[in-house]
Amino acid sequence: MQGQLSEIDIRSILQLIELGQRTGELFVEAYSSGVVNRRSRHHPSWFVFFLNGQIVYAGETESKLSRLRDYLHRYRAEATIDQIPASSIATFNTPEYGCLWALLENHLVTPAQGRSIIQGMVRETLFDLLSLPQGSFIFELGNPLTPQLLTMEIAPLATKILKQVQDWKQLHPHLHSPDQCPTIAESALLKNALPKATFQTLDRYADGQTSIRQIARYLNRDISTVARAIYPYIQRGWLQLTHNAVQHSAHSTSRSPLDLSPNTKALKVVCIDDSPTVCKAVELMLERNGYDISTIENPLSALSLVFQLKPDLILCDIGMPELDGYELCAMLRQSTAFRQTPIIMLTGKDGFIDRVRARMVGATDYLTKPFGEHEILMLLEKYIGVGRPEHLMTTQQVLDALEAELNLNAS
Repeated sequence: MQGQLSEIDIRSILQLIELGQRTGELFVEAYSSGVVNRRSRHHPSWFVFFLNGQIVYAGETESKLSRLRDYLHRYRAEATIDQIPASSIATFNTPEYGCLWALLENHLVTPAQGRSIIQGMVRETLFDLLSLPQGSFIFELGNPLTPQLLTMEIAPLATKILKQVQDWKQLHPHLHSPDQCPTIAESALLKNALPKATFQTLDRYADGQTSIRQIARYLNRDISTVARAIYPYIQRGWLQLTHNAVQHSAHSTSRSPLDLSPNTKALKVVCIDDSPTVCKAVELMLERNGYDISTIENPLSALSLVFQLKPDLILCDIGMPELDGYELCAMLRQSTAFRQTPIIMLTGKDGFIDRVRARMVGATDYLTKPFGEHEILMLLEKYIGVGRPEHLMTTQQVLDALEAELNLNAS
């Protein structure tokens, strides 16, 4: 299985691997066109290893041991890497994974620490992949990566990471890359606003050399949580963001090419569903996130109304009386006006056949009911962009988040 991310997104690829209980390796390259080239060094690229439809490990293809050092930092054990001879990891095609196993075998880290590190690496890699706007991929069946310390279920993990990506996107344009490095610009103002211990922790990491991504590794937190905590102070100019030139050169493959440009006008969405409950729920979710949403409960009148509304994206239920979603989607695709408009099918079924049939009639993607707000927002942002939310966290909420998330013991 291989192709372009313009044809199928990362989440759908992961779901297919999970449904088929596949064992093998997924390779993804950003901004690539045509044939996937495993030897290309011109674009960021990643791999994910699977065992029976579950994730074993994920990382960058040009993996350095610097990421592992960051994860070991939380245990004050980053220097243990220097005790591992190169011969101990030579048999692994992923040096980072091999080095971690050598640390385990030499009792330099515990199994619990090893599991926590792998979980963090997988989450971080999926954050980059699920943020990826375009690229190429190839999945190859093969022998499992051995040995395995753990396996991670895809569905709950992908849902959680998608929510983090959604949270991250709300922080644009002030934050646009996890590899930006915060530095303190107004020390006195920050010191007065924060508890002493919180300020000391922030002062330790906001040195212009340590990235948001690294801070998240050190604190065992996800990237979006750390970013939300510092966001208000970046807005006020008390913190500034820079790129560490050395880090940028050494770790260019860890860049997430996120396209988070804000919209200048409200994006139009039409939801066609014979359920008043679903229509009302979608209306509430999208209105408060800055989308111009119209709902249509009668599928027979939907065609004429959609032509009048001229939406940027259409949500369409599959199971409707008189005219089902498949028929409606096929009719819309016959018109040049909606040949390129994203059409997302809403279905109560989660079967593979339903997804294939939706693709055959021209659907862009699907969303299984019941769905949450972050799930529908992720699809909208993927295909038409971010809405215009009126507010984010309150100042007090962010102060609380800073104290909770950034307060480490000085010892």
